[in-house]
Amino acid sequence: MAQGPGGGSGLSRRSLLKAGGGVAFAGVSLAALKLPFFSTDGAQQDPFECRAKDLSASQKELIISNWPQYIDPRKKKTSTTSVFQDRTGITVDYTDDVNDNSEFYAKVRNQLSACEPINRDMMMLTDWMAARMIGLGWIQPLDAAKVPNLHKNLIDPLRNRQWDRDLEFHAPWQSGLTGIAYNASKTGEVKSFEELLTRSDLKGRVTLLSEMRDTMGFMLKVTGSDPGSFTPAQWGNAIDRLQEVVDNGQVRAFTGNEYTQDLAAGNILACEAWSGDVIQLQFENPDIKFVAPEEGLSLWSDNMLVPNLAQHQANAEKWIDYFYEPEVAAKLAAWVNYICPVKGAREEMEKIDPSLVDNELIFPDADTLKVTFDFMPLNDQQQIEYEGDWANVTGG
Repeated sequence: MAQGPGGGSGLSRRSLLKAGGGVAFAGVSLAALKLPFFSTDGAQQDPFECRAKDLSASQKELIISNWPQYIDPRKKKTSTTSVFQDRTGITVDYTDDVNDNSEFYAKVRNQLSACEPINRDMMMLTDWMAARMIGLGWIQPLDAAKVPNLHKNLIDPLRNRQWDRDLEFHAPWQSGLTGIAYNASKTGEVKSFEELLTRSDLKGRVTLLSEMRDTMGFMLKVTGSDPGSFTPAQWGNAIDRLQEVVDNGQVRAFTGNEYTQDLAAGNILACEAWSGDVIQLQFENPDIKFVAPEEGLSLWSDNMLVPNLAQHQANAEKWIDYFYEPEVAAKLAAWVNYICPVKGAREEMEKIDPSLVDNELIFPDADTLKVTFDFMPLNDQQQIEYEGDWANVTGG
């Protein structure tokens, strides 16, 4: 979720690989894949059936949709994109038209649900939306033999996601942490999400994120539940607690990443925040601090996905494998300042920008990552119900 984050499983494909690295698609259905189903009538597709002929061998092109400001300047001769194009001969048509997960879903839903092309070979979407599209059968499986760097170099905390445990459908682009930020020149340290919700000196000068999963993950934690696996009753307790906090005036607003200006200006004292935003703020104002709350940290990723009917999947797989080279990953991380998902990139950063090597918000240590949590995948019925509850509380 680059603009804010977001602007924030289980079948082995080995049994599907033919000799020579091809994929045995015939006769394999979504049922065989054991993907999580989403109850959107008529929307499900079978990615093994809803697919186009791959023209990568004859058409050296790649069409990508990503979030704004989420890649190093592409026109420079030494940029990651330019080097990729020079090395592979593939021309990249890159558009930063992903501004919001739900907005992008609405843009492509009709075509993908009807097995029609969206004229893209790759799109970058946040975990929950990636899970939703994979569950609907709208995403093509990746050929593991063509993305060896992904399987070798992805950092351990981003493996084994509930919705795609074996990396068959997604590859993390960049990751981030959701925690707490505060302005140390205006208030004392805020150590927990509970403090954010209850401290009288912060009342009316706190913002929470408008991304439901970010905020409700912490609300579930505060009310004693596991965001990765919770019941409807536990959800109810968490949303009721949020309603109480809103009603008593503790929260000033629910925001996207516009909280950054208010935090820097002192209009708010503390807030729920995304790690990448805080790094950018700290360049200008060292009084802005990022805290891992006592409840833990939400770890999320924006993910590279190949949609059904993409015509240049092999070219997309070359892009994925390229960005999982540690040197390339470090170059990208030095520009975007989000968590780098690639093993070995920290060592490569020594050559690119040594000042970033020890930045915990780009290369968090094992102790930091040990306390991270994920949000449970929701089916469409849960999605509708919980988003409705969320809108009733937040006015969103």
